[in-house]
Amino acid sequence: MSLIASTPFSLLDLAHLRDNGSYAEAYAELVDTAREAERLGYRRFWLAEHHNMDGIGSSATAVLIGQVAAATHHIRVGSGGIMLPNHPPLTVAEAFGTLAELFPERIDLGIGRAPGSDMATARALRRRRDDSVDDFPEQLAELQAFLGPAQAGQRVLARPGCDTRVPVWLLGSSLFSAQLAGQRGLPYAFAAHFAPRHLIEALHVYRASFTPSEALTEPYVAVAIPFAAADTDERARTLFTTMQQSILSLVRGESLRLKPPVASMEGLWTPGERQSVDSFHDYAVVGGPDSVREQLEAVIDLTGADELIFSSSFYHHQDRLQSLRIAADLQHTG
Repeated sequence: MSLIASTPFSLLDLAHLRDNGSYAEAYAELVDTAREAERLGYRRFWLAEHHNMDGIGSSATAVLIGQVAAATHHIRVGSGGIMLPNHPPLTVAEAFGTLAELFPERIDLGIGRAPGSDMATARALRRRRDDSVDDFPEQLAELQAFLGPAQAGQRVLARPGCDTRVPVWLLGSSLFSAQLAGQRGLPYAFAAHFAPRHLIEALHVYRASFTPSEALTEPYVAVAIPFAAADTDERARTLFTTMQQSILSLVRGESLRLKPPVASMEGLWTPGERQSVDSFHDYAVVGGPDSVREQLEAVIDLTGADELIFSSSFYHHQDRLQSLRIAADLQHTG
């Protein structure tokens, strides 16, 4: 069996809005994408928590997870991720415990330690002034306890949530999260779609520090990568300019609403900006079917990933669906 055929594919979504689009349109396309991904055999559909970002509609992450799960039948749905420092662990346990009761054996809880916003927004999320990302290991342990079985003398229980054992993943782009995931025996997802620099080192740290747990007996790694497939290499490169423009907007601190693809990025960025944008896309897979096959095999071979998560931003919804179909066809043909 080929590397592609034996490696599950999944999706990460931000409910991205077009330049002239609405939240309602973004949510309708998000649900349609999840349905098509399920039909094509993708394993998971994850949503990422972000706040105060014009063009990103996934701030109420658990609400959208419920909408996607209700519109599908068997694909796993979850967070990629919930930013735990923004929330009391009890609140997260209750929300995902509710989802687990509504959609048994289908909910994933990916956890990150970044705020997913600027610091002013983080304060508006009612984090205490003495909260810190340094408290993350303790917050994680508290969350896992709320999702596990009740203990003798435990006064506060997540209802629902207690004993649902929702699968917890650690997400990250640093060695800290990699080591913590390994030490806790949790599955680990690396965010190479926007912070690829430490990918290989982080995967080594995770595997080297892995300690078997009740959740997982062997290391399990998912790698998130930028992805754009089309009928030809040229067409894929053109469609990919929407993603490049999004990162350019991020670098500039501008709105992240999606812009139409362009024939060339020349004239839209400075040499320094191009270098910054390119640094986000070290592991981007972009091309027609044959090129995508080669690039996917190279990423899997380099990382030993147990699963790939595609992060894509297409201006036109049908282009995104076609990209998903091309990847699924490659997987099914081996």
